[in-house]
Amino acid sequence: MAKGKDSSNANDSRFFTTQKKGELHELRMELHATEKQVKVDAVKKVIASMTVGKDVSSLFTDVLNCVQTGNIELKKLVYLYLINYAKTQPELTLLAVNTFVKDSNDPNPLIRALAVRTMGCIRVDRITEYLCEPLGRALRDEDPYVRKTAAVCVAKLYDIAPDLVAERGFLETLHDLISDSNPSVVANAVAALSEIAEASGKDVMKISAAVLQKLLAALNECTEWGQVFILDSLAKYTPADGREAEGIIERVTPRLQHANSAVVMSAVKVILSYMELMGSSNSDAIRALTRKLAPPLVTLLNSEPEIQYVALRNINLIVQKRPHILENEIKVFFCKYNDPIYVKMEKLEIIIKLVSEKNIDQVLLELKEYSTEVDVDFVRKAVSAIGRCAVKLERAAERCIGVLLELIQTKVNYVVQESVIVIKDIFRRYPNRYESIIATLCDNLDTLDEPLARASMIWIIGEYAERIDNADELLDTFLETFEEEDPAVQLQLLTATVKCFLKNPEDTQDMVQRVLDLATEESDNPDLRDRGFIYWRLLSTDPEAAKMVVLGDKPVIEDDTFKLDPSLLNSLIGQIATLSSVYHKPPDAFVVRRAAGTGLGGEDDDEDDYEVENDVGGEDLLDIGGMGISDGGLYEPKAPMNKVVGPEKSNGIEVHAGFRQLNGTIRLEMDIQNISSQASVHGLAIQLNKNSFGLSPSSQQIVCNPPIPTGGSGSAAVELVVTPSMLAPMQPGQNANPQVQVAIKNMATGNVFYFAVIFNLDALFSQDGTMERSAFIETWKSIDDRNELYGTVSDLPPTNVDIESVINKFKGYNCFFIARRPVPNAEGQEVVYFSMRTVTNMEFLAELTFKQGVNACKICLKTEKAAYAPLAKAALESMLRA
Repeated sequence: MAKGKDSSNANDSRFFTTQKKGELHELRMELHATEKQVKVDAVKKVIASMTVGKDVSSLFTDVLNCVQTGNIELKKLVYLYLINYAKTQPELTLLAVNTFVKDSNDPNPLIRALAVRTMGCIRVDRITEYLCEPLGRALRDEDPYVRKTAAVCVAKLYDIAPDLVAERGFLETLHDLISDSNPSVVANAVAALSEIAEASGKDVMKISAAVLQKLLAALNECTEWGQVFILDSLAKYTPADGREAEGIIERVTPRLQHANSAVVMSAVKVILSYMELMGSSNSDAIRALTRKLAPPLVTLLNSEPEIQYVALRNINLIVQKRPHILENEIKVFFCKYNDPIYVKMEKLEIIIKLVSEKNIDQVLLELKEYSTEVDVDFVRKAVSAIGRCAVKLERAAERCIGVLLELIQTKVNYVVQESVIVIKDIFRRYPNRYESIIATLCDNLDTLDEPLARASMIWIIGEYAERIDNADELLDTFLETFEEEDPAVQLQLLTATVKCFLKNPEDTQDMVQRVLDLATEESDNPDLRDRGFIYWRLLSTDPEAAKMVVLGDKPVIEDDTFKLDPSLLNSLIGQIATLSSVYHKPPDAFVVRRAAGTGLGGEDDDEDDYEVENDVGGEDLLDIGGMGISDGGLYEPKAPMNKVVGPEKSNGIEVHAGFRQLNGTIRLEMDIQNISSQASVHGLAIQLNKNSFGLSPSSQQIVCNPPIPTGGSGSAAVELVVTPSMLAPMQPGQNANPQVQVAIKNMATGNVFYFAVIFNLDALFSQDGTMERSAFIETWKSIDDRNELYGTVSDLPPTNVDIESVINKFKGYNCFFIARRPVPNAEGQEVVYFSMRTVTNMEFLAELTFKQGVNACKICLKTEKAAYAPLAKAALESMLRA
């Protein structure tokens, strides 16, 4: 018999093969068969179809009829089907209630537990009324298997109906189960209470001295996952004094030898938390514990790469808190040739944290070896690590620089560039000590093509211009490509040129004038323009003050090895062995908890989980409860007008321009001032260059009626259309360029002038951009999290954070309201969802978070069109400020 059963189970994969047409009818016939094995196979086929995504809900009644059986295998299969389809067929599920109640009294403990577990998994509110009596009996059942199943069921019931759990006294029963004679029951009771505590935000665990002893006793006997639950609860307990903490640690320490890495990490968390309470008076005991913690942490690094990575992220926190634990174990963090890149990167971080004057020579040899690897990212990280070692250890800085110079001699492009970047940091850490190597760096100028490396080299030239004979010539070579450089390089070039001028004014007068002209007149970058104007005014009004500002002593940079804020680090130490310790963020930074009792609404569990994770919460999404859109008049957007050309470049005409959409038409609106043109402006011709939006004028003629005389002003508007042939090509991974380049011809004078206008994406939003709630959720769910963009808009006027006003205003921009809801467990916070679609069919989904009394708004934007995401985010920010 046993052989036949094993053979049958091994052959169950046949149920996943594609069925022929008409299979539902055949399944229905088989479900009503009298033969037990035929019926079991039929339900297996139904489950297989359900597993691969086929809709077999039409067989609900037929499968439900199979529940009246003594065959435990068949009963499990039927219960599995019921759990999956109960939410879509809540009325029919009630027909199975009598069977559940009957099975909860079955002589077989497996069936009793199965009935209670299934009732707890069916998240239908009307079932909960019938669950309470069987659950109450199961919690007091004579069989420990039934009791431990019922303990978990209480947590499931609390998630659906927290008030019901309190009324029926199930919390008190769970507390009683902590004193149960069976360790598995104790572990499940602890797990259930922990789950309820997290959901409610209340301390329902209430560990007393008696409870503590029970937990410690169960720790030695329960399963490994039971041990994890108990250890996590102990980590949240605060001992009365150092002596009690030491006693608990003594009982927990054997868990450090456990084969399961989760148990080990949970034990480490308890010990680290309690070591804080032991105080400095118990220094001998703390030293002994420090020695005991090292071996289990080292052992974790012999696991699979995924476990290694999680262990390394946790160890990263531990060595920041207590570096002495692993100070003699740095060798175990040296990278192996076959380590995955993510493991190597984490090991490098820990090596930097553990490096000291004792082991620096060993570490430098290792890092130098890594710098010859084939993985470019890893090599860059290794070179950067050498620089960080120099910044951290003053006595070893010279040795580190020696290694970096050897690496520069390899002439490998990315090695040289990373070396220049870290040497700049070393110069900032130790000013006027290692400048003798500047000549070597200058010899490698031609290899620098990355913005950060070029900016670092320019900083070095500017900072030490008096020691470089041809500093002005070197800077001049960079200035030849000033307009094509990255903004970071342009800023450094500007500052370095001014430094060079202040140190050697005779030879650099023309050069500083040239760079100031480029920065203030030719650049569209506001940071560069502002800095250029500041330098210009300083140099023209008070050169001595300029010297004090530009050439003044700079603060020495600090070693950032232990970079986490102490309060955050303490919080994360308490979260060891959880996702927080991997992300290095507190839980509330990436999890929004759904309040207990809000889970009923007929959505399936997967969607509930998705919505909690992504702030698109269950029924609350459209539960606006009288908080609808106000009936005020529709907001009419204004074009954001900016000066785009002055009279000196357009033969006496000044133009301010901006885009907006009016009555479904995209318009370029212009305010024109005739400053000094002798001829009145009565007609213009316009042409647009290819752009990221495919915009072109519907007519090239602009009539100024009335004509604009000298000293007068007027306005004009050009209607634009989207033309695919006008779409500018974009490189993969490159963001869309917001500039639209325009050429204008003054028909009276024949003069042609050019300018660029920043396009605000809201002018492209379509009037048919609204979405159904279900479509919004599906679209949000389908977009990869990597395509999310975040931002915060601060200092908003109070009227601009009134949600009703925002909804009404956004509608005027064709940004359509989907839903709003309060944030669970965050008093005064509310999230609002909007959808936008451009006339070119790009979709953008937005989540805006407002907090009562705070004049700011957090933005989360999701879109498949990642290249246009920054423009959509900028449009939202502009709309909020409007």
